[in-house]
Amino acid sequence: MNIDSFLLMRHEILLLAVVLLLVVAEVSISQSKKDSIVHLAIFLFGIHTIIGFLTIDYGNLFGGMFHTNALIHFFKNVLNVGVLVLLLQSGDWLQEKIVQHNRGTEFFILLFSSLLGMYFMISAGDFLMFYLGLELSVLPVAALAAYETTKRKSSEAGIKLIVSSALASGVSLFGISMLYATTGSIYFNDIAEVITTTNLSVLGFILFFAGLAFKISLVPFHFWTADVYEGAPISIASYLSVISKGAAVFILMILSFTVLKPLMHIWENMVYVIAIATMFIGNLFALRQQNMKRFLAFSSIAQAGFILLGLIVGNQLGAATVVYFVLVYVFSNLAAFGVVQAISNKTGKENITDYEGLYRTNPKLSLVMMLGLFSLAGIPPVAGFFGKFFLFTAAASEGYYLLVFIAVVNVTISLYYYLLVVRAMFLRKNENAIPFFKSKIYMRLGLIITVIGILALGLYSPLYNYIYEMSNIFN
Repeated sequence: MNIDSFLLMRHEILLLAVVLLLVVAEVSISQSKKDSIVHLAIFLFGIHTIIGFLTIDYGNLFGGMFHTNALIHFFKNVLNVGVLVLLLQSGDWLQEKIVQHNRGTEFFILLFSSLLGMYFMISAGDFLMFYLGLELSVLPVAALAAYETTKRKSSEAGIKLIVSSALASGVSLFGISMLYATTGSIYFNDIAEVITTTNLSVLGFILFFAGLAFKISLVPFHFWTADVYEGAPISIASYLSVISKGAAVFILMILSFTVLKPLMHIWENMVYVIAIATMFIGNLFALRQQNMKRFLAFSSIAQAGFILLGLIVGNQLGAATVVYFVLVYVFSNLAAFGVVQAISNKTGKENITDYEGLYRTNPKLSLVMMLGLFSLAGIPPVAGFFGKFFLFTAAASEGYYLLVFIAVVNVTISLYYYLLVVRAMFLRKNENAIPFFKSKIYMRLGLIITVIGILALGLYSPLYNYIYEMSNIFN
């Protein structure tokens, strides 16, 4: 193995180097200057994100356990951009409430370790690498969910997440063992050649799917979502909603379109039913929420249902629409979560009623929130409209007209509850409205990036064609 081979793992090696540098910095920097850890971590990860966009060779390592191609490389860059925006939005919170308790470096190490696990998971060439990546991506987040140790809800969120994750991982591993029993291999290429629709294979797939459905928050594996989002720090709720979900969707798409393609006539029916249930339950439960974190939790469940419209297609068009929608979802959801975090950091208020009259005191934050919610709702000309339009077009191209109609009905439902927040900000009056405040540079920069992403992907986006060309591996 030479240096060129190791460069195939450029994302993983660079991120590991960032973690090691932060460990050295923690030991070297004096207690009085611990605030600089936040600046250093954001700077190093920014460099890591920029380097990730450089061209890279494609191939396999370790006998096929690790592989990369143009689409995988692109999606890792999407995850990097999402995490960078999340770090910028969390900068104030980290400096004010975490670093002073001497837990800043640990936060970054746990977060980057989870991201490293996602890298390995989406680059996996066999179930062993996949499972190791899955566990590495989940366990640090469970610790982060309980990071605000002074809050009972945060501890509760960590316990719920680790217990639910352990159950989901066990179920998924049991399913993998069944697939191994029927195919005699854990390598994806070998399994794709010999897998058949035996009862054991189908049961193995269902159990394996259940484990990933937990990470994506698909019904009926969604029960943990709202409680964990509400109790966890907002930055971690945002991470679970965007980064963790996006990585799980991507690996499920890869495996469904390649390894499990022979079982497509079985899993497409299952996905059809789950998509309908996820959209309706996510949207209907979002209608009754008052806490913004729970509101966005059920919104994210509903968005996962929409993603399944592209997954059910099972070809190049479906893959392109899923990846593009996830990219749009990253910017849209981070915009909404970013505003929630900015307001919570300054005032501690997280209920929808607290946002009444926000436009009169903080018009810029209100506009960012409106753009994010409009994009999640699919209102033109912002990016979310095109994300949903491409998903609906892909599903309709394969004859799923009833599913598309149900999805349109759910878009209408979602539009109603998103407008409830917009109405509170712009039309309601409140004599005790949230007073004007100015966020620090990191938060403002993070929100600006999300706004640029939402508008650029909506008003002018040749990126979809680029993604479609990269998705030709699923022809």
